[in-house]
Amino acid sequence: MAQINPVLGDLEGNSGKIIGLIKDAAEKGVDLIIFPELAITGYPPQDLIFNNNFVDENIKALNKIAANSCDDIVIVVGFIDKSEDGLYNAAAVIQNGSIIGKRYKTLLPNYDVFDELRYFLPAKTNSPVSLAIKDKEFALGIEICEDLWDANSEIKVTDNLASQGCNIIVNLSASPFTEEKRKIREKLIQEKVRKLKVPFIYVNMVGGQDELVFDGNSLGYDADGKVVGWGGEFINSFNIFDLNITTGLGKAITLPDVDCEESVYNALVLGTRDYLQKSGFSKAVIGLSGGIDSALVACIATHALGAENVLCIIMPSRFTSNQSIRDAKKLANSLKVEYKVISIEEIVRSYEKNLSEIFLSLPRDITEENIQARVRGNILMAVSNKFKHIVLSTGNKTELALGYCTLYGDMTGGLAVISDISKSGVYALSNYVNRKAVGEIIPQNIINRMPSAELAEKQVDPFDYKIVSPLVDYIVKDGKSQRELIEMGFSEELVKDIGRRIRSAEYKRRQTVPGIKITQKAFGIGRRFPIVNHFHER
Repeated sequence: MAQINPVLGDLEGNSGKIIGLIKDAAEKGVDLIIFPELAITGYPPQDLIFNNNFVDENIKALNKIAANSCDDIVIVVGFIDKSEDGLYNAAAVIQNGSIIGKRYKTLLPNYDVFDELRYFLPAKTNSPVSLAIKDKEFALGIEICEDLWDANSEIKVTDNLASQGCNIIVNLSASPFTEEKRKIREKLIQEKVRKLKVPFIYVNMVGGQDELVFDGNSLGYDADGKVVGWGGEFINSFNIFDLNITTGLGKAITLPDVDCEESVYNALVLGTRDYLQKSGFSKAVIGLSGGIDSALVACIATHALGAENVLCIIMPSRFTSNQSIRDAKKLANSLKVEYKVISIEEIVRSYEKNLSEIFLSLPRDITEENIQARVRGNILMAVSNKFKHIVLSTGNKTELALGYCTLYGDMTGGLAVISDISKSGVYALSNYVNRKAVGEIIPQNIINRMPSAELAEKQVDPFDYKIVSPLVDYIVKDGKSQRELIEMGFSEELVKDIGRRIRSAEYKRRQTVPGIKITQKAFGIGRRFPIVNHFHER
């Protein structure tokens, strides 16, 4: 199982990586090597697919892989194929320098972040590929990602392949990480194998691509439903295991338990690292406030990039408490990252002075608060431009949902690291960081204190996050109606207020930076709500 991390569009680099692994496999006596879905192009290629040259070059890369393959070893690799009818999400089977078979994806996902009906045609049929390895003939069933997820489809790809006498079924996948995905995949495959009594090999992509993170977790099951191979989580891996074609059996291994917080944290680390490195950045700058959100982002960035590649900027105003400054410095020292202190007070007063005439002595309000946030955003962008650091914004999902964020201020950045992490999740991950470190990385005072933007005197956030954070998740992630939420025990007044806030903040979110998808429904390409929206639940 070749669990690899392709770079989207790097056809030469991806095919070179594939060729190298094929040679390694041959040297180690491997008979069958399987790569993920669209391993040659990377996933998801989106509208790159409309570029005819891109598709042609991906086919040339496939032919190059075939020409450089080793004798006898069977290779299954994902690519884009084309015919007179259109394009296909495809898998090629290669042996002895030739492409001996192609199979196409049957079930094309068209929900959330997936939009494959925009690009591909579905397979009309899917039959096993007849192979011979070391004079042993067998039938190889090939399916691609969504073909496994057939609960709501009349076409049962896995069942159909098994009914045609497959000795092994392989699934080439590019399945993005979400919190519970690993458990769901394991259960789904186990149910198939126990029902069909056919060995099943699931090979998933790993790595970050824009908003998505692929976790790997490739799995090999024998005919008895025992796990015989595992590719690991969030790592490139080349997992070799033995499977007896005659009996369909192999040697069982034990999978480690799933630690949800560890998986989410590692997903954020990998997503951050790949987003920067694949975009040509090596360093990040973060506005460190002394609050819990920026503290968590600083930890993730440090683990992703190394302390030497993270710069934190502490930007106090007259409303910033001394405790916040001390906590921010303490965190930076614990992480061993460089930090600078730049006061924004003089700049803010200059803004206020220059705006005093047009403001006509009107009382202070949220306008002056937002000026502070935007000054900080400008400072971070200046540092970004001068030193070629990418700005990591620090807003969480609950704040983004409620619109409790400043456009062109704290929403400034190149990547929103925790934009799919609720406020409750931020606390859970912060406690995980300290627990994992067996010590205090994030100062306990940051975790314990009342959340505050510190943009006004004695200001605290106007929400009880223990109530509001899960309520936002019920609305955004689970799609609960007002009636359902009220029946669950939330007050009608609160439900309507939060619903209104979420609806009215859509224009902000449409302009925000990409964030790493962690939940089943993130603010990103998979959530498409109109900005102008006058629908109100009754």
